[in-house]
Amino acid sequence: MGTKKNFVLDTNVILHDYNCLKNFQENDIYLPLVVLEELDKFKKGNEQINFNAREFVRELDTLTSDEIFSKGVKLGEGLGRLFVVTGQVEAPEVWAAFPAKKPDHFILAATEFLASKYPKMKTVLVTKDVNLRMKARSIGLLCEDYITDKVVNVDVFEKSNEIFENIDPALIDRIYSSKEGIDLSEFDFKDLIHPNECFVLKSDRNTVLARYNPFTHSICRVMKGKNYGIEPRNAEQSFAFEILNDPNVKLVALTGKAGTGKTLLALAAALGKLTDYKQILLARPVVALSNKDIGFLPGDAQEKVAPYMQPLFDNLNVIKRQFAANSTEVKRIEDMQKSEQLVIEALAFIRGRSLSEMYCIIDEAQNLTPNEIKTIITRAGEGTKMVFTGDIQQIDQPYLDSQSNGLVYMIDRMKDQKIFAHVNLVKGERSELSELASNLL
Repeated sequence: MGTKKNFVLDTNVILHDYNCLKNFQENDIYLPLVVLEELDKFKKGNEQINFNAREFVRELDTLTSDEIFSKGVKLGEGLGRLFVVTGQVEAPEVWAAFPAKKPDHFILAATEFLASKYPKMKTVLVTKDVNLRMKARSIGLLCEDYITDKVVNVDVFEKSNEIFENIDPALIDRIYSSKEGIDLSEFDFKDLIHPNECFVLKSDRNTVLARYNPFTHSICRVMKGKNYGIEPRNAEQSFAFEILNDPNVKLVALTGKAGTGKTLLALAAALGKLTDYKQILLARPVVALSNKDIGFLPGDAQEKVAPYMQPLFDNLNVIKRQFAANSTEVKRIEDMQKSEQLVIEALAFIRGRSLSEMYCIIDEAQNLTPNEIKTIITRAGEGTKMVFTGDIQQIDQPYLDSQSNGLVYMIDRMKDQKIFAHVNLVKGERSELSELASNLL
């Protein structure tokens, strides 16, 4: 164990992970009073950060005694103590550099005060706000990001599926002729692949799209099948359908930039599997731009979030357009919407529900924190399949990045599990123009 430290927490750390107090080992944690005041503003509302604020305040309530301001309260076995730093403290450097009386500066002041009060200990400000870290460094205060859930290797999101060359052509012939596939042990790359991984096998005379099926321990062929009028346009879309259609794979991640077809493929697969599930749920988190609250928008809750949901309805319309307007398929989709067998709504509205026998598609999952993703997955009841889609380069949450968002975290943690699969879609299928924009702009 290293020497003990003091950690000063910013509000955004708590909103990111309300269990954060348990992640600082035997070190002491200090909460500036202004952090509690800021949390108070977040308590009302039904977004995930509001839920996090309430959970943290409840947890704090169980810990709090009068000693929290003087001796601190013990956080538990193997953990340090928790203190609250009251308002005005001596911090000449901070107030000289940043005279404006605002929450960020009070947090810096608390850090400076503790650093001078305990000169032999390291006092570190923990914040997910890059600007606040810059300010701290500019006056010589120690600071760091909250990174208990950062994923180190994000290379997997750059590349398409693996292509294994120089495979024995006879093996590929056997994959074509065998329904069950061929035992994994017959392949040299058996130690390189994850459960449900899809790849291309090539020899000098033939090629096959294949998947490692962990349930049968075999390499089997991936067919190019249609789902509710939608046909895969490339190998990776065929791979997506393969795992979206397999009821044994309960958790799926589809990543890729805009225009690769993530949401459309997931929705088409869900409609194609309708008889296996009681309901299809398509949801996305509402991230108000510039992190402004959407409360000021006109209308009731449903009307406020309607513009954010429109892309999901657009995907549904693409599927409808594959059929004649008066066809049974279109009528079936419309009946499902009326009877709420097919529900499209904001993610906040599903909190607290138990999700059983459902095909759940969570869109824009890169805007969720690891904790939010965990909360959603732990709701999955019997017979539910969960699909998370997202583009890790397009994050609208100010305190998440391509390494700390929930989608990347889930893929990193789940990659060796039998019931999980991840497909990264690289080829854009919208148009030449959208592909150019995605790559060049």
